[in-house]
Amino acid sequence: MTRINLTVASVCALLAVAGCVDRDPVLPGQRLDPREVLSPGGPAVVGANPVSSTALSLDAPRSFEWPQRASNAQHLMAHATLSGGTRRLWSAQIGQPEGRRHRITAEPVVAGGRIFTLDSRARVTATALSGGTAWTADLTPPAESGDSTSGGGLAHEAGTVYATTGYGELVALDAVTGGVRWRQRVDAPIGGAPTVENGVVYVVARNATGWAVRAADGRVLWTVAGIAGQSGVTGVSAPAVRGSTVVFPFSSGQLLAADTETGTQVWTAQVAGNRAGRAIAFIRDMTGDPVIAGDRVIAGSSSGRISAFDLATGLPDWTERDGAMSPVLVAGGSVFAVNDQAQLVRVDAATGGRIFAVQLPYYTDTRVRRQDSIVAHYGPVLAGGRLFVAGSDGVLRIFDPDSGTLVGQGAIPGGAATAPVVSGGTLYVTGRDGRLHAFR
Repeated sequence: MTRINLTVASVCALLAVAGCVDRDPVLPGQRLDPREVLSPGGPAVVGANPVSSTALSLDAPRSFEWPQRASNAQHLMAHATLSGGTRRLWSAQIGQPEGRRHRITAEPVVAGGRIFTLDSRARVTATALSGGTAWTADLTPPAESGDSTSGGGLAHEAGTVYATTGYGELVALDAVTGGVRWRQRVDAPIGGAPTVENGVVYVVARNATGWAVRAADGRVLWTVAGIAGQSGVTGVSAPAVRGSTVVFPFSSGQLLAADTETGTQVWTAQVAGNRAGRAIAFIRDMTGDPVIAGDRVIAGSSSGRISAFDLATGLPDWTERDGAMSPVLVAGGSVFAVNDQAQLVRVDAATGGRIFAVQLPYYTDTRVRRQDSIVAHYGPVLAGGRLFVAGSDGVLRIFDPDSGTLVGQGAIPGGAATAPVVSGGTLYVTGRDGRLHAFR
């Protein structure tokens, strides 16, 4: 027998043996790209979250001040008193408007009978409840130009206004006079608002550092380092505080919980995800501030995720495939948010299961080749049994929180630059035109 014949015979024998061996079973389930499994955002391998209940039981509305981002240090917005909300009472100039290079990122804060605002050029204005100007303060450092940066936010406690700026400073102002009490540099720009609780001011700098500063004199108590992101969004999240825990949000999508006394890291978690087909999905910034609701921390990113974590351990509870562009609203067993696709969504607070999604205006131009600019929506805020969302298109939209039905709307001159706030039966929103508008 020749070598060729032997080879052929060997192959045939092997094939015969192989035919006798049982084939591996074909496993059920979706086939995934290995690269997707290994991606930082992880694969979408599970189906939609279940909904445990669609019942909505809201607390009675009440009147309160709005002294900082989302009304308190936990960012847990309460149900505010408001009868109408679409009748404009007055508009007051608060400084420079938005432009291509400068943004208004600070929500108004309401405390001590005044509304405090921050314009696009680091100017703080105190406005009386009647609409008159009480004082203004320019926070631009002496060696800087007023056109060089923008961003920042405000908080109020015990007669002091705390302001962050794109110049990398935390500034304390007398709430009555506007005089500067102290300044503290933090080595990097600050895009989000400060959070103040029990005499300590917490801020997040753009170099992924969390700071704890004594409110009385600006002395740095401690710092903590997080994971830096490669890019970020202007005007982003503020830390959330409850008891002995402060939760810092970083532009990498990281949440870091620290002990308020020592700054010792307690846990760290990641709000990760990549929404397919959207360039902003690669920016993992925490656009939805951490909200401490009961034993959970709920936060959202610009990359298409809202996630809930255990407050004590940081272990994940649930994740919903929607981003949050403002602090989520937790009320009546539900979580409400404006997502990264310009939808008002309601999800089950227990499971993260979606209950409804209402499409808001998205692109400013419906022609495909002209869809290069989008409408920004800020909120929602719960007031008078309804949800209020302010749009950069100049519309204040009002929704039924149970069904998501649009039930009313009002006009915002110049379009909204920030989320609305409600205090004392009045709704306030900062316009892109550099004016503060009051509605009732």
